[in-house]
Amino acid sequence: MEKLIITPKTKIYDLLEAYPELEDVLIKAAPEFKKLKNPVLRKTIARITSISQAAVVGNLNVEVLVNQLREKAGQGTLDEFEETGHKYNTEKPEWFGTEKILNTIDIKEMLNRGEQPVHEVFAAAKKLGNDQLLEIIAPFIPAPLLDKSLGLGYTHWLDKRTENEYRVYLKLV
Repeated sequence: MEKLIITPKTKIYDLLEAYPELEDVLIKAAPEFKKLKNPVLRKTIARITSISQAAVVGNLNVEVLVNQLREKAGQGTLDEFEETGHKYNTEKPEWFGTEKILNTIDIKEMLNRGEQPVHEVFAAAKKLGNDQLLEIIAPFIPAPLLDKSLGLGYTHWLDKRTENEYRVYLKLV
């Protein structure tokens, strides 16, 4: 059987299905990845999260992480990476105000139930009027959600409250 070629776009779930031994490499690279041992998170978040997005969550250099994984899997290193071009806004923007929050969604509860939060989040985001905000509470940087929001014409502010709590504020551009 042809083995998976590891790139920044490789989904974590696919990576671990093809190379289960790489789970330890991920956890060693970033302690946040211990959550991969949770079967519910593994079936949900890991299916939609790429290595590139996971690197953001783990505050890692994507090139270094991919090359570590490729080396352990017996693949050569990649010399050039295409950038996703996505930068997450972590500076408080001028448009932010708590009075503008229309709705708050805590995705931790959905993740714990094994549900994908993306549909509920974007259903709520579609109801936003001009200058209204959607607040999302997450236990980690929700990189797949942020990437999708950028592609759908939203801007955001990512506010790290603690190691296990992030607030994302979405606004129509």
